[in-house]
Amino acid sequence: MNDIVIIGGGIVGLATALQIKRQRPHLSVTVLEKEHRVAAHQTGHNSGVIHSGLYYKPGSLKATNCIRGYWMLIEFCEQENVPYELCGKIVVATKPEEVPLLNNLYERGQQNGLEGLKRLTQPQMNEIEPHVRGVEGMWVPQTGIIDYVQVCEKYAEKFRELGGEIRLGEKVTQITPGNTLSVVVTDRSTYETKLVINCAGLHSDKMAQLTQRQELDLRIIPFRGEYYKLRPEKQYLVRNLIYPVPDPNFPFLGVHFTRMMRGGIEAGPNAVLAFGREGYRKSDVNLKEMYETLSWPGFQKVAAKYWQTGLGEMYRSFSKSAFTKALQELIPAIQEDDLVEGGSGVRAQACDRTGGLLDDFAILETERAINVCNAPSPAATSSLSIGLTVSEKALSRF
Repeated sequence: MNDIVIIGGGIVGLATALQIKRQRPHLSVTVLEKEHRVAAHQTGHNSGVIHSGLYYKPGSLKATNCIRGYWMLIEFCEQENVPYELCGKIVVATKPEEVPLLNNLYERGQQNGLEGLKRLTQPQMNEIEPHVRGVEGMWVPQTGIIDYVQVCEKYAEKFRELGGEIRLGEKVTQITPGNTLSVVVTDRSTYETKLVINCAGLHSDKMAQLTQRQELDLRIIPFRGEYYKLRPEKQYLVRNLIYPVPDPNFPFLGVHFTRMMRGGIEAGPNAVLAFGREGYRKSDVNLKEMYETLSWPGFQKVAAKYWQTGLGEMYRSFSKSAFTKALQELIPAIQEDDLVEGGSGVRAQACDRTGGLLDDFAILETERAINVCNAPSPAATSSLSIGLTVSEKALSRF
């Protein structure tokens, strides 16, 4: 019998497990992960950015957890010798009409307690990034780069040292809540537990539905982000990180340039509907999951509202020249031949029944379960803070 079973061996699940064992070493905690390694999905496919907390509404769970999690992550990496680099980034307004949005972003960053933010003219931008073009910019010194798979592996190592157990290759198929215990059934075993914590990312809504009888009022909509990489001989065009001013109506940051901790420069991502929860390639189609997405009333409302944006993203997905054109708004010298196909990731974006794309983290509680149902970017940066938030909710029950 377990005190706590955590579903999901991504960065949020492992951070939660670690925070629980740090505070209550005597509790028995088991992490169940359906893949044969940790960090196999969202965590292992992201761009490896340490986010500063610039974008998020002051006082929101994203803002408070990102800012607290940022410092917790850096302290952890220092203690455990996990490599990272605080290289800073510039956010670029490429058109005059984007300057008011840049002003709002600057004010939001200040409200969130970021220090060292600096407005930039074109010549000042070129001192930092010689090849960038824009009307105005902003320097964000706190932003950094890291390999989140390495972070996850270290979380797992520390969790195991504290007596925690990670069961790989176990897919949860059923959860039966009881009066005092829940029964969690996987394709290989059965577990009794006092509390279920669901950190299943792309499948978090399905796991949440298993923990309760009433119908869940949100659905995970998978959005694929596709990247290109710069050819080695063209990597001089980008020194560190270059971002556009994001569309405030859409929960994505737009195509940008990122220097990777593992080496190389990524360009992207776009944001297109994936035809499966783990649809990393255009050819990956899961008909059942695709039907679940298309039939969800909330998605239908999103599609009606953002169809033009969606068509633009889809066009960029199939047209390298269109993708290149978007990148040229930031760096005009980029040419189509400078780009080679990179990787892709799938973002688990929660969407409610009314068509709201949830912007904030969402943690839903029942008597026997805590469900982390929306934890997209900056969840990796925020992981230790989210883990602490969830662990406090969990430990208040023991």
